[in-house]
Amino acid sequence: MEDFVHMMMQRFGATGIALLMFLENVFPPIPSELIMPLAGYRATQGDMSIVTVIIAGSIGSLLGILPWYLAGRLLGEHRVKAFAARHGRWLTLTPADVDAADRWFRAKGMMAVLFGRLVPTVRTLISVPAGIAGMPFLPFLLFSAVGTVAWTSLLALAGYALGQAYDTVAAYVDPVSTTVLVVMVLVYLYRVARYQPQS
Repeated sequence: MEDFVHMMMQRFGATGIALLMFLENVFPPIPSELIMPLAGYRATQGDMSIVTVIIAGSIGSLLGILPWYLAGRLLGEHRVKAFAARHGRWLTLTPADVDAADRWFRAKGMMAVLFGRLVPTVRTLISVPAGIAGMPFLPFLLFSAVGTVAWTSLLALAGYALGQAYDTVAAYVDPVSTTVLVVMVLVYLYRVARYQPQS
């Protein structure tokens, strides 16, 4: 998995980072916790600046959350829940999940968008109730951008700080990240198999 991320960055540069972060938000095949530290490390090798890494990661991540916001905004709660009921098996998303996210958003308000971008698994889902609630686009984008830049900066700077020591750390990180990915896939398959349609 680490080799794939390296290949994307080596072949496409900053665009590869943005693409990986976009995909991580639309359908998370690779966690940002792996993408951005690797990108930060590559910045120490002179491939690109750390600022470029952070900008690329942030842009890709922001573009990745827009489809979820627009789905909530354009479809509304009823149709989003109907979509979840119909296709939720593959998204492992139920109408109850939509309700829970909506309640959390309404309780926390706009700050839920900012802080939600810092919380794994919540980062993408929080965009849906923001759209359903009709949160204006510019505030949504602003709050999302602040949280996203903070998150991508933290991860990229962690990889950057490792610098030359990353090769040593990678000997331990790569097996762990591969194990985590395998567990994520198994959990996904389990949730698909155990999924119970809801209305």
